[in-house]
Amino acid sequence: MPGLSTFENISDGLLRSFDDKDRAREEALSLSRRVIRLCSSSIRSMHRSEIPAAKRLVDEAAEELEKIRELLENHQDVRYAGFVDGAEQEYAEAISVYSIITRNEILTPAEVGVELANYLAGLGDVCGELRRHILDLIRSGRAKDGEYFLEVMEEIYYLLMLFDYPDAITRGLRRKSDLARSMLERTRGDLTNALEISRMESLFQNKLKKP
Repeated sequence: MPGLSTFENISDGLLRSFDDKDRAREEALSLSRRVIRLCSSSIRSMHRSEIPAAKRLVDEAAEELEKIRELLENHQDVRYAGFVDGAEQEYAEAISVYSIITRNEILTPAEVGVELANYLAGLGDVCGELRRHILDLIRSGRAKDGEYFLEVMEEIYYLLMLFDYPDAITRGLRRKSDLARSMLERTRGDLTNALEISRMESLFQNKLKKP
């Protein structure tokens, strides 16, 4: 029969293992919350045209995500508990918004560097931010500039629609696709109206200039 010391050794080893996992989880959870805050602040800076601040914040978020990956390298069960996915989705959204608005470039999954499902979820959320950007352009009298971003919204929506898989695989992507479609339709209507008004104003101004 095993002696009591055997059980003590077992319990000591188990406790150390679970203590280590618990510390890693708590630290990763804190870092994930920080990533989400940084990404939110980056997007807010983008809409305020504070481009350097937006880039700095999203770069900080990338660094924190890397810390999470290193921290949970030996705790993959914690990595896939859900909260890291949320942070990756927010990062995918923020870095994509920055790239699309500042460089007219849509980043690939490899360039973003997150799980594929999180990349798609992040793109789904990008549509809402592009709608906001287009409305800002309309308000500033630059409706014509909004046409490119409407095209990007369309391409994102068409991409999302390709992934008709169960939510267990795509993690709620269908809901984001439905929201993207709704925002796309509303934004197309808003932009079309703004462009028509701009066209009519130009015609009116040209008539006034004629002798």
